[in-house]
Amino acid sequence: MKHLTFIACLFITSVCFAANHAPKFKPQTIDDTVEIGYGTAIGDVDGDGKPDILLADKKEFVWYQNPTWKRHVIAENLTERDNVCIAARDIDGDGKVEIAGGGQWNPGDTLNSGAVFYLEPPKDRTQLWNPIKLPNQPVVHRMRWAKLGKNRFALVVSPLHGKGNKKGEGAGVKLIAYEKPTNPKDKWKQTVIEDTLHVTHNLDPAQWNPHTEAEEILYAGREGAMLISFDQGQWKKERFPVIEGSGEIRMGRLTPSSQFITTIEPLHGDKLVLYQSGTKPTEISGRQVLDENIKAGHAIATADLSRNGRQEIVAGWRSPNKDQKVGIKVYWSTDASGKNWKSAWIDENGMACEDIRLGDLNGDGKIDIVAAGRNSHNLKIYWNQSE
Repeated sequence: MKHLTFIACLFITSVCFAANHAPKFKPQTIDDTVEIGYGTAIGDVDGDGKPDILLADKKEFVWYQNPTWKRHVIAENLTERDNVCIAARDIDGDGKVEIAGGGQWNPGDTLNSGAVFYLEPPKDRTQLWNPIKLPNQPVVHRMRWAKLGKNRFALVVSPLHGKGNKKGEGAGVKLIAYEKPTNPKDKWKQTVIEDTLHVTHNLDPAQWNPHTEAEEILYAGREGAMLISFDQGQWKKERFPVIEGSGEIRMGRLTPSSQFITTIEPLHGDKLVLYQSGTKPTEISGRQVLDENIKAGHAIATADLSRNGRQEIVAGWRSPNKDQKVGIKVYWSTDASGKNWKSAWIDENGMACEDIRLGDLNGDGKIDIVAAGRNSHNLKIYWNQSE
């Protein structure tokens, strides 16, 4: 009995220790010549079983080959203006990602800007890929591959503004799902799945409802956030009534049955905010500000970094805050209720963060962090060193 008591006490002590100590990371710069680094992705490009890193830079879409991080150009000079986003996911089950990119970035032109490309791979994926231009709305800003069902995916593309908008007023933003045909040069099926918001900023595929095969889409903008789902061949949407205008949105879990949404508010805002779920699909039990000393917040992500069953939040911003600092922080709950949180720096003043992605890059079972910075001109891996 004493032996069992000792084991129980040791377990409780270790859980408390994990709850009160930040995950540890070791930074590695893999590119210090980044021009804008506006969009990132993680996925296996060459089919060797190792996740690679992808980047939408000013005039190039590139990938960095794991484990040497050798840089390969996917496509270059596709548009007159900057690239802005990239999406990568294995949608056909061959072990290699399909890639799409967005460019011709000009937020001031709500009529003629924007471009969407599917990038068709050559046999040797280290060589240049063939760009296939798809129809697009103006001011293309973010894109992600989302799962609609078994062996069915869509490229979901979000512009920043509605067509012809001026100062966020006018037509709604058309969020479009593109479905890839067998031959990518053929016509892609396009479906407008949302068009009521007027200034949007980001979206994220998420398994908000754990009982569906399809992923839902968390979608955020100046006017709030919504949950978009694909069910029985139909797109459905429902507003989160409590979530305020925001620029970034992600889902996380405190326990298998307790999930949350985290946002950066307002758009390009100064607050990291937590919303815990209620009992109904879009019910939120409360709003909690975790940090109000960020500036031009532009990236958030969630994952179980400490491997304790409770997901942390990683947030990055690109302009100096009240303390004249940019960077990336990690935030973690000290208990399963999610009422008490702590934070720690991952990168203090070394990353003017534009985008963040999470993934296990070296197969050690720990989630690592990838971030890109425009003003800091760098792309970094933060290797998870947590015990």
